[in-house]
Order: sequence, then structure tokens, then C-alpha cells
Amino acid sequence: MRLYGFLAAFTIVLCIFVPNTAHAQSSIRDAEIEAVVRDWSDPIFIAAGLRPGDINIHLINDGSMNAFVTRGQNMFLHTGIILNAETPNELIGVIAHETGHMAGGHLARSDDAIKKAMRPMILTMGLGILAAVAGAPDAGAAILSSAQKNATVTFFAYTRVLEASTDQAAANYMEATHQSGEGLLRFFERFRYNEVFSGATRYPYFLSHPLSSERINSLKARVDASPYKDVKDSPENIHKLAMIKAKIVGFLNPPETTFNLYPETDTSMPARYARAIAHYQEASTSIALKQIGELLKEEPENPYFNELYGQILFESAQADKSLPYHRRAVELRPDSPLLRLNLSQALIATEKPENIDLAIDELKKVLAIEKENSFAWYELSIAYERKGNTALAKLATAEQAYAMGDYSRARAFAQRATINLPQGTPEWRRANDITLVIASDPRIRRQAEQRQRRH
Repeated sequence: MRLYGFLAAFTIVLCIFVPNTAHAQSSIRDAEIEAVVRDWSDPIFIAAGLRPGDINIHLINDGSMNAFVTRGQNMFLHTGIILNAETPNELIGVIAHETGHMAGGHLARSDDAIKKAMRPMILTMGLGILAAVAGAPDAGAAILSSAQKNATVTFFAYTRVLEASTDQAAANYMEATHQSGEGLLRFFERFRYNEVFSGATRYPYFLSHPLSSERINSLKARVDASPYKDVKDSPENIHKLAMIKAKIVGFLNPPETTFNLYPETDTSMPARYARAIAHYQEASTSIALKQIGELLKEEPENPYFNELYGQILFESAQADKSLPYHRRAVELRPDSPLLRLNLSQALIATEKPENIDLAIDELKKVLAIEKENSFAWYELSIAYERKGNTALAKLATAEQAYAMGDYSRARAFAQRATINLPQGTPEWRRANDITLVIASDPRIRRQAEQRQRRH
């Protein structure tokens, strides 16, 4: 599991009338969690008429219960919503609901609703200011304080209709994929007390998705009418959810918390998985390797047990010993760019010339799938530098900076790369393209200039 910095963006969460200060969060990249969520999401996307390959799913290290979508077909799931899902069906139901927002184009439609709600708010604020200026400060303050509330009421009147229609769409997707909608209904009913003006902030998902008895009853009628109402989660899916929960707890909590949640008396596989990760987190390497080794004996074909065993060896300065496990993980899950990235990192760390070439091949496969994976570009720049190919190393550094939005650095390294690369080659053209795009796009150019001034 890897953590990356993440800057919150405008979302369908729509807490529009509360001062919105975007704050830094951590995004998570983990091959196992992403694979499980993808296996459950892709059929829903297809049922909604969307192309799974066009949709990016982001995992956010945040314990609050939240899920949202943004423009560009991006779906965000907080770790809290995974941990609070009691069954896979509940989590899939939330994914289906958010898919409904994407399929319905609700972000664009919400812009109009925001404008409609803002007009009376601005007028009311104007009246409040006039009252204060006219010598009635108490009346002016009362009018001003009501402006935001009235706008919120107006906007949520719209969102209640929007959310109710999205509930129905989610139920349709669940039925189309032969799954019960009970999970989504149960998920909502468990937290229905978090109404829009309850003042509860623990579960922002329900503050931004206002619930009502009418909405829940309407969804219940739809779910009850489905021929798949009584379909249950498979034991395999239940096990998958338990495993990714254990992994989230093990990696994102202090070891003592994990040991409390998964005591030694719990001999289930998820519990042993969580404890092994916790031992790894507290640098008890020998214990972690022993416990993961025991899991590997039970499931030698599990790519993620192989991955974790290799990761522990790699981070214990045993890159050579980690290679068989990383290779096995890739063999078992060749479609995972993250597993290939782990393998390439271990290959580079061995500092053997023949392994550097293998790492470059693996990194090219990663980038063929994830063009904007900045860490893969970083590793590729190291690999080229080790080979003495400084021109391609500079280009890879430019690509890394471009993917991270550091346009001034991207332009600088792209320009250096064009000097050293043979003119007319695909690599030279790519370096030239980066330079030209940054120079011709006013928004990107301004960002580059601002960053350059700050430094």
C-alpha cells in the first residue's frame, strides 16, 4: 500500500453554502484493494452505459463515511465507507449510487441549481445590508443569517429530487447485474438519523445526500419489487471485503490499534493478515515475514501475499531476495500496473545492469496502462540514469513533473531533453510537445510562472 498527497477538488458532495477550504488528504494506491473494488464496480459501470476504462476510482485515506464523484468521470471512496460497509452488497450499492450521478450528468445539472439558489441568497444578503445601513442592525443581522439557510433549503430541495432519482438508478444497476438492492437500502437505513440539518458531521455522505422517509420508502418499494431481492453475497466476496478491511486497518492504524481489533484469539485469515501487516508497520520484520509466510503456505497463488512478502524483503534492504515474490505476484496478476511497479523498483535496487533493462521494460508496461503515474516516471528516470542515458532520464523527469502539475520543472527538463535527444525521434517530439503545450496553454503557463516566482 502506498500513500500519496491529494488535493480535494469540487465534488458532487455539494456542501456549497459552507465555506469550502480544500485541504490536503492522502490518496491510497494498493493493488489488492483496487482490484476488489474494480471487480465489483465494472459490472455496475457497464449496466449504467459507461465504459469502465474511462472511469478512475480513487481511494482516500479518510475515516469519514464519504463517497463522491467529480468531473472527468472520477469516483472517490473514503476508506471510512469501506470499513463501515457491513457487507459487499452495501459497498456495491454506494458505488451504484455514485455511478448514477456520473451517468446522469448531475455535476453539470447541479451548476444550474447552485445558480438558482444563489440568486435569492444574494438578494436576501443585500436586504440585510440595506437594513443595517438604514439603522436596524439587529434586523440586518437576522436577515443576513437567514440568507445562507434559505439558499441551503432551496438547493437541498433540488438535491433531494436528484438523490431520489439516483437511488432508483442505482437499484436498476443492481438489478441489471443480478444483485440485490438491499445493501444500499440497509446502508441508508442504518444512518437515516443523519438528516441534513441534524448537525452531525461524522458522516458527511449523509449530510450531502439528504435522506427522508419518502425517499427511503420509494427505494424500498423498488428493491422489494426486484426478482433479485433475496440474492446474497457470495462467500468469496464476503472474504474479499474482510481481507481489504484488514489491510486498511493494518496499514492505516497504529499497530496497537490493529492488535486490539484483531487479537491473537482471532485465528481467521483476515485477522492474521492484519496482524502481520501491523508487525511489519512496527518494524518487527522477522515476525511479519513468518506470519505472511504462513499465509503464503495456505494460498501460494495469492498475488497479494506474494507482493507483501516481497515488499517486506525489499524494504529490509533485501532486494535480490524480494524478486521471486514480486515476479510471482506479476505472473499471478499480470494486468496490475502496481505489481509491475513494485517489481521494477526491486529490479532497479539490485543495481545489476541486466536488471535495469528488465526494470525499464516493466515500467514501460506500467506507463502504457497509467500514463500519468508520476512514481513510475520517477523510477524510469532513475533506470535511465543508471544506464547512462541522461537524455531519456531528463525526459522521464519532465513526464513525472508534468503528471504532478509541476509545469515549470516539466518545461525545464523537457527543454534539456530536446537538446540531447536526436531530433525527429519520438522521444524528441514528446519532449518538444511538453514544452509547446506548457508554452501555449495560458492556464498552465500561469501556473508555471507562479511556481517559478515562489521558488
